[in-house]
Amino acid sequence: MEKIDAKRVFDIFKELNQIPRPSHHEEKVADFLCQFAERLNLEYERDAQNCVVIRKPATKGHEGAEPIVLLNHMDMVCVGMDDPLNTPIEAYTEGKWMKAHGTSLGADNGIGLSMALAVLESKDIVHPALEVMTTTNEEDGMSGAANLSTDFLKGRKVINIDSEDYNTITTGAAGATLQFHRIPIKRKTAPGGKRRWYRIRFEGGLGGHSGVDINKGRCSAVVPVWAILAAIYNEYDFDVASINVGEANASIASKAEVVLTIPSGEGSEYVKAQQEMMNQWLNEEYPNDTHMSCIIEKCEPQPTVIPRSAFEGLMTCLEQIPQGVVKMSETMKDTVETSNNVGRIVTEEDHILVTTHTRSFIDKDMTELGMDIANVFKASGAKSEIIMSTPAWQENQQSAFLRMTSDTFHDVLGWRPKMVAMHFVLEAGYFVEKYPGLQMVCIGPRIVEPHSTSERLELKTVDDIWQVVVEMLHRLS
Repeated sequence: MEKIDAKRVFDIFKELNQIPRPSHHEEKVADFLCQFAERLNLEYERDAQNCVVIRKPATKGHEGAEPIVLLNHMDMVCVGMDDPLNTPIEAYTEGKWMKAHGTSLGADNGIGLSMALAVLESKDIVHPALEVMTTTNEEDGMSGAANLSTDFLKGRKVINIDSEDYNTITTGAAGATLQFHRIPIKRKTAPGGKRRWYRIRFEGGLGGHSGVDINKGRCSAVVPVWAILAAIYNEYDFDVASINVGEANASIASKAEVVLTIPSGEGSEYVKAQQEMMNQWLNEEYPNDTHMSCIIEKCEPQPTVIPRSAFEGLMTCLEQIPQGVVKMSETMKDTVETSNNVGRIVTEEDHILVTTHTRSFIDKDMTELGMDIANVFKASGAKSEIIMSTPAWQENQQSAFLRMTSDTFHDVLGWRPKMVAMHFVLEAGYFVEKYPGLQMVCIGPRIVEPHSTSERLELKTVDDIWQVVVEMLHRLS
């Protein structure tokens, strides 16, 4: 089959990146998708969650082939954006990579969505009847997939173009439980007298995806925040006005800020001395994340502080719940089986919010660990809410659909991808439960450091995966 250029894929991706699309705020990008369908005179549906499916009839002469679904999500993790609802992404190329200026790139999953839209637009690609299914809130709860109606999708073979590992076919994904824990607080007037106010910042960490990067030795800012506060607490009394850690529930926290006050004298000198000690500790403890640093500086007094009991409760919870890898798989080499990540800690007006993302390939282990974490917070007076609980998913690696996908890679690119289960969460678990008989393969170009300001997309792999998708549709027709 004649090669079809991928230029239009990049053009569409550029258009998408002008549309702010953080999780829970996908209205504008959903509008874009509906207008895209209308321009092409294609049938589409949009549900109450802003999920959109666009249907394209089969190429003439191929109407008898089984329908195929191209699955993507429209939201992204917005890192490095002070105002994600109004910040377009400034992408640029550097050598073989595409990157963004100071923010996440949105290649997860914008580049896959761009491929699907380019297929809809093309008049040269031979294909069966198509459904381009685009969900919302995949990155922060998967409520779009969870609430799809059972008749929203007709196809039962799905190509999910939402993978960061170019040389693999993802055939399984961990389940995940996302919980919000709220420790109640009743703010009190800040103490007076001779006091010093300090802002303690941790910044420059690599961060990254809290699933696929969880075992790479990166520093979650949660850990040094706990360590420095525990060190000061063991020596001197102080009060905390605010704690803000992390940017996204699905990311390893790359930065943090704590504002506290302590009486002038020995205590204040002790706080200032922690900067050098923490930086030395960070360099020794996290050699793979050498840009994480601690900065301690004086700041303006704040009007209120949080109760000491709430602060102590938070510290106890962070000490008792796991952070990072809990267990490696005994059956899947070098694969994390179970993990937990604290994504954000935020002091609100009447509570401290802590988010935990618990993942496992074993649904039972995920459920039990999630309950254990909730019980730890309960003992400190917190209320826990399950925002998302997604089942693990495992495809039959001997299926004809997977073999055809592997054969297409071999015939188009000259090599066979590995078939692997990944420690990230995909919507596949919801789709397999909701649509009986559904089969899914997950492929995509190489995306490095997703969910971080270092996110980058390898350009050649976009063209390669594009050619694989085009050929797969031809064979499936």
